[in-house]
Amino acid sequence: MCKMKQGKIVKGIAGFYYVSVAGSGIYECKAKGAFRQKKMKPLVGDNVSIDIIDEEEKKGNVVEILPRKNALVRPAVANVDQALVIFAGTSPKPNLNLLDRFLLMMEQQNVPTLICFNKEDLASEAEIQELRDAYGTCGYPLFFVSARQQEGIEPLRAALEGKTTTVAGPSGVGKSTLINLLAPEVQMETGEISEKIQRGKHTTRHSQLILLNEQTYIFDTPGFSSLAVDFFEKETLGTLFPEFVEYEQNCRFTGCSHIGEPVCGVKEALAEGKISQSRYNNYVQIYNELKDKRKY
Repeated sequence: MCKMKQGKIVKGIAGFYYVSVAGSGIYECKAKGAFRQKKMKPLVGDNVSIDIIDEEEKKGNVVEILPRKNALVRPAVANVDQALVIFAGTSPKPNLNLLDRFLLMMEQQNVPTLICFNKEDLASEAEIQELRDAYGTCGYPLFFVSARQQEGIEPLRAALEGKTTTVAGPSGVGKSTLINLLAPEVQMETGEISEKIQRGKHTTRHSQLILLNEQTYIFDTPGFSSLAVDFFEKETLGTLFPEFVEYEQNCRFTGCSHIGEPVCGVKEALAEGKISQSRYNNYVQIYNELKDKRKY
């Protein structure tokens, strides 16, 4: 006879879902076919009910996805309070257009976002100031850290406390090193799952939920090198730049694109240094990208 338990999906790979049940450990589960019929897919971060098939082998089936707070498209995770996007301050030089695309995605999904620049110890004062100038006026909490030197970690840790945070960023920025500092037990947890699945652990990266303490979780997600903007509309793109909003009331035209129109509050704020040139340039580039796509 099956026994029901509730837990949280901490990793999903190749059709298997690894469900952490408090006091019982991690169960390897398959999802019932009913989810496919409903066009639902379990996500890392989902709270679920499972039928235990084999207690000794820790195997079961996911039979119910409990109500979600939210579900993100990219990264594909559920029940998120906020996002932490990590770029290097230098080495590699941060691609601010890519960063702004990620911020747009989180804005569209109504997820508050923290920006973290790692490798502060390698960056020059000019490089750090350039990043402060670019993101100091757009309302996102900004953190400069050195995972290698273990500097600036505590303010970041405090910002994660009591929340479930999805962590994302391109490869090579020290994301894994930083996560290992925040969650020293992560090696043991990932090892337990890797030993169970015994495949793909060195070649494939998947989203994984990591427990920092009883109220604090972080999602480690695969690195990204590009983000398409197909699911944005150029007419509403400006609303996804938080720093534009207060100045739009000074635009002469409703639906102002903030590019070619006269008497534009956003362009006036840009000229006065209230909006960063870098952010505005990326806005224009993405706007034109969407405009060009509309032609085809």
